[in-house]
Amino acid sequence: MKAQEIRQSFLDFFEAKKHQIVQSASLLPESPNLLFTNAGMNQFVPFFLGDQKAPFNRAADTQKCIRAGGKHNDLEDVGFDTYHHTFFEMLGNWSFGDYFKKEAIEWSWELLTKVWKFPANRLYASVYKPGDGDPAEFDQEAYDFWAAIFEKAGLDPKNHVVTGGKKDNFWMMGETGPCGPCSELHIDLTQDGDTQGKLVNADSHLCIEIWNLVFIQFNADRDGNFSPLSAQHVDTGMGFERVAAVIQSTHGFTDFSKPTSNYDTDVFSPIFEKVSELSGKSYLSTLPAKGNPANEQEEIDVAFRVIGDHLRALCFSIADGILPGNGDRNYVLRRILRRGIRYGRTLGFEKPFFHLLAPTLIEQMSSFFPELRNREELIIKTLLSEEESFNKTLDRGIELFNREVKDLKPGDQLSGNFTFKLYDTYGFPLDLTELMARESELSVNVSGFEKEMEQQRERARQAHKSIDILVSEESNDADATEFSGFEMNNLKNFSTRCIDVIEQGDTQYLVFEKTPFYAEMGGQVGDSGSVFIGDQTIPIVNTLKDKAERFLHQLKSSPDKADFSGQDAVLNVHLERRQAIQRHHTATHVLHWALRTVLGEHIRQAGSLVEPDRLRFDFSHFEAIKPKEIEEIEHITNKKLLLNDTLESYEVPFSEKPEEVIAFFDEKYGDKVRVVNLGGWSQELCGGTHVSSAGEIGSLRIISESAISAGTRRIEAVAGFSAFQWTDQRVSLVQELTRQLACKPDEVTDRISQIQAKNKELDKKLRAFEQKGQAGLADQLIESAEQVGALRIIKSVIADKNSNDLRSLAAQVNKRVAPSVVLLASESGGKFGMVCICSQEAVDAGHQAGKYISELAGKLGGKGGGKPDFAMGGAPNGLNLKDALEGISFHTEG
Repeated sequence: MKAQEIRQSFLDFFEAKKHQIVQSASLLPESPNLLFTNAGMNQFVPFFLGDQKAPFNRAADTQKCIRAGGKHNDLEDVGFDTYHHTFFEMLGNWSFGDYFKKEAIEWSWELLTKVWKFPANRLYASVYKPGDGDPAEFDQEAYDFWAAIFEKAGLDPKNHVVTGGKKDNFWMMGETGPCGPCSELHIDLTQDGDTQGKLVNADSHLCIEIWNLVFIQFNADRDGNFSPLSAQHVDTGMGFERVAAVIQSTHGFTDFSKPTSNYDTDVFSPIFEKVSELSGKSYLSTLPAKGNPANEQEEIDVAFRVIGDHLRALCFSIADGILPGNGDRNYVLRRILRRGIRYGRTLGFEKPFFHLLAPTLIEQMSSFFPELRNREELIIKTLLSEEESFNKTLDRGIELFNREVKDLKPGDQLSGNFTFKLYDTYGFPLDLTELMARESELSVNVSGFEKEMEQQRERARQAHKSIDILVSEESNDADATEFSGFEMNNLKNFSTRCIDVIEQGDTQYLVFEKTPFYAEMGGQVGDSGSVFIGDQTIPIVNTLKDKAERFLHQLKSSPDKADFSGQDAVLNVHLERRQAIQRHHTATHVLHWALRTVLGEHIRQAGSLVEPDRLRFDFSHFEAIKPKEIEEIEHITNKKLLLNDTLESYEVPFSEKPEEVIAFFDEKYGDKVRVVNLGGWSQELCGGTHVSSAGEIGSLRIISESAISAGTRRIEAVAGFSAFQWTDQRVSLVQELTRQLACKPDEVTDRISQIQAKNKELDKKLRAFEQKGQAGLADQLIESAEQVGALRIIKSVIADKNSNDLRSLAAQVNKRVAPSVVLLASESGGKFGMVCICSQEAVDAGHQAGKYISELAGKLGGKGGGKPDFAMGGAPNGLNLKDALEGISFHTEG
């Protein structure tokens, strides 16, 4: 029975039992506290909690899941056994206040034994029996149903129905909330299949759990009480890959001589065949007996399993709009990909290969998961871009690692300082270094790494000069300031009362009962303006918010001996500044819409800054935006602005937000959220202030697009009057160019091309003269060479050569006189430059270019180094270069 047939037969079975077949939810979860969708029940949580009424009483599905971060993290185990995955499918059937234990139990038995032909004598059911301190009572009801089923099959319930405590047989959504007992079905995979249930829950690969039936019937409260729910639910989960492994590895339950493996199925065989085709290596299903591979074939098979699993996690995630990046779930994906790339080196992959495997998976799975086919181009481009980026640093990092561990012995520990250097300089996640260390029988000083990491965070905090607002210890949520600034009418002459005064050094902050001043948050800067209080008008230069949700109005100056607490006040927001901020904030929403329209729906905000004169928008994307794409983004943005659509905002419970509303980058949303709707085509959750209609923005101009990290891009843009000023400056610039070039505006590019062509020709002639001079200089250096044994040694100070020319000269000399050591230095532009090249014969004789450059640069107060065959360095001008060079000895040991 093939994997696709297993999946389809499961869904067909429950559809015949009047279940609604629902689509898998996205791997990007609705719940803000999850990195990924990690269980079949995630999308149904609102139904279990009673937040929403289920649109159907019964459902069945297969759910895409990832467990590779946070509480559920299987990443490091993948590849070393037969069953761990980062990505897997969870088959499930659900009842929302409809059927309960009897039907769930009988149908599970029917599907396994009647449809899939599982041998009844090899099946065991577990039911809940509380131990000391465990909640609720023995699940007699479930036991009786199972006992009747096994008796009817001619099997003894005393052997085939086992019990388990809270750890194995009681399910809880959290510390409180819906919960209940569960029954698990296990299969005996021993040769004879006669263990009589002794291996159930014994952590044996010879008796594994197949299906978990959860009966949600209680509500747990904070006092430890478990009260019955008014509506009872069924939540089941069955690992799709595990079922395929049991059926296929046993050849339809006819051969139990070999262990079952999720990887020895047609879930993975198409991928493995493609990996084998590309690498020339074969997968033979071997497993490392003691954690680490003991031979080459075990290393190869671990790599096959890692790559096969990680490819699935990456392709499905990217298809759901989760791209590798630097934050939270995006960084988890980046770790998965880099781990896969590292294992690819075991199979000989030196160049990008994941993008070559993706079409095989897409072809295999897209008939059931069409999102793979729909996002094929995005998947391939993202994988290629990420892998190219990482490969640039992987070789250098591995070389540095090998150099570091060369003199270490098995059992030694890598320092936290070195591990952090790999992370900070070469992009190696800690777990990747731990992986390479483990392969060399070494360990990593993780605490030392964390210490280095914290020091870097502290440096970053000090570099980011934010204001530390002190919060009174008596503060609580009741102190939260009421914000009244969404209505523009409230921005002038707003009456309120001062309830607190906070002093921090020379700075004073006022806290009001309510305020129209927006406090800095969500990327939008805080408002400024003035307050009339105590018979004086005082400028407010900024508005911040503390942990108690109080809005802190920073005064420009601290009035002497003024106690404003309890006094009435009149607030005036700087209206022109606020309007400029709002234009740029709404412009970020419009820009977000345009980016998703032009580049694809995988675009997700990764940060923003909204100021009066500009906006900055960070987003996930795998490559630089092409000039034509930027033109199109600007075009459709400004076209939309001319429609002058009305902007509306409203609050709804988070669980009831419309599906089309975009939730911004990993924000932690509360029970109530604010939806900002611009014309129905841009809908996002946002707590900031906005224009009332699109036309207020005027126009938008993109002034730059750049990378801020691998997989994350940044656009800077201007809107409103700032856009007019920016455009006006560009028009003035073109006019000045036409004057200087004595041409019409549409002739500027041609005229510049002519000048560039002429300069290129002149430069070519100049270089020809320089090369003639350099050839003569090379002859002089060769004539000055000193013969030391079989090598020719050349060291010299050259007049006025930049680093590129110096390097070229050294390479030319070395090529002509090898075997040799060539060490040249020069003063140019007020600095010393130096280069050393050692031929292979010189390196074999013990000469090291990096050592000579380090020594010379050190004498001159500079820095330098490199490999044994080539190195460069530099130093500030000031010391005697000739004397320093003369002091370099080329003596080697032996």
